[in-house]
Amino acid sequence: MNIFNSLGSNYDFNFVIKSLWTFTGNSKKLENLLEEKYGGKAILVYKGREAIELGLKSLNLPEGSFVAINGFTCFAVFDAIKKAGLNLEYLDIGKGSLNFSADSLEKAFEKNLKIKVVIIQNTLGYPYDIEGISKICKENNLCLIEDIAHSIGTKYENGEEAGTIGDMTILSFSQDKMIDGISGGALISKLPISSLHLEGVGIKQQLVDRFYPLFTYIIRRTYPIGLGKLLHFILKRLNLLSKPMIGADANKLHKLPGWYTNLIKQGFNKLEENLDHRKNIASIYSQMINPKVISPLISEQIKSSSNLRFPIFVNNRSDLIKYLNNNRIYISDVWYDAPIAPKKYLPKTDYQNQCPNSELISQTILNLPTHKNISVENAKNLSKLVNQWLTQQ
Repeated sequence: MNIFNSLGSNYDFNFVIKSLWTFTGNSKKLENLLEEKYGGKAILVYKGREAIELGLKSLNLPEGSFVAINGFTCFAVFDAIKKAGLNLEYLDIGKGSLNFSADSLEKAFEKNLKIKVVIIQNTLGYPYDIEGISKICKENNLCLIEDIAHSIGTKYENGEEAGTIGDMTILSFSQDKMIDGISGGALISKLPISSLHLEGVGIKQQLVDRFYPLFTYIIRRTYPIGLGKLLHFILKRLNLLSKPMIGADANKLHKLPGWYTNLIKQGFNKLEENLDHRKNIASIYSQMINPKVISPLISEQIKSSSNLRFPIFVNNRSDLIKYLNNNRIYISDVWYDAPIAPKKYLPKTDYQNQCPNSELISQTILNLPTHKNISVENAKNLSKLVNQWLTQQ
């Protein structure tokens, strides 16, 4: 068994070939698909964080306005909000949950009337209380943005699909997401969108992206004999591996080149198959792994979640990571390892310990893979290994 949490997790040989030999694409078809599925006007951009920035700038909010976000999130969200010239209100997650509650949003707004926007993200695919949050937003004239980078295909308790409720919807098609086009993002807005100039993506960056599936496929296949590890090191040092947090000019907004759209549409065509597989794998983890390291709430949400990954919560996380590494399971890329992650970016934010639950979770969470390259047998073996490690603690 040779398992990775990311590093081209969604790719097989057919995807590798398609990424190398797709040179054109029909962006309009993808835009139409998104507009029909989610409602509103669709704009395709190079990164999901660019879609957030574009959407926020389009609102033309008063100076000093705040955006309320999950206090357990990615630096890309923080960065996009700051580039839009806005401030952040961090909302702590609930105990046993990965998301903030409607109650915490209501209390935050009572204290800070400058909150004008709320972004929800259905962390790892596990859904929010959309009815409670949507009600608060409507009553207080707050713009509700659904960032469904983790949760394409997630269903809320009311049966409606994530991305269909808010005033704006953000999608990311970056590496290891639910729909993986190597890179890409989209803004779908039911509100008027300001006309902002979008730059082109450089040929060098497109080449790095194009070869990412091939390189990661080779790395994963040859890792057990040591070649993959060496190749991974060399390619990273030479900056020849596409990185989800880096790419193109970070200070500009970019139009998504057409060839990415073919890979993204392929992902939508296989979405139901992908969702069924992830649900099956997450259910195996939930049923087999010692319940003391599993959140009951998250297990209850498996049927409605996209199950981007399945979280467990352990002390001595680094020891478990080493134990699994010794069994050729490489899941050290913890997601998230800080309230605003990755941890190395936290000093660049203005976060000041507003979210104690998020801080606690970030020290114990370990996400297990659910992607297409994880078989039922893999999931059962991984579950047994986690349980074996727990008995030694």
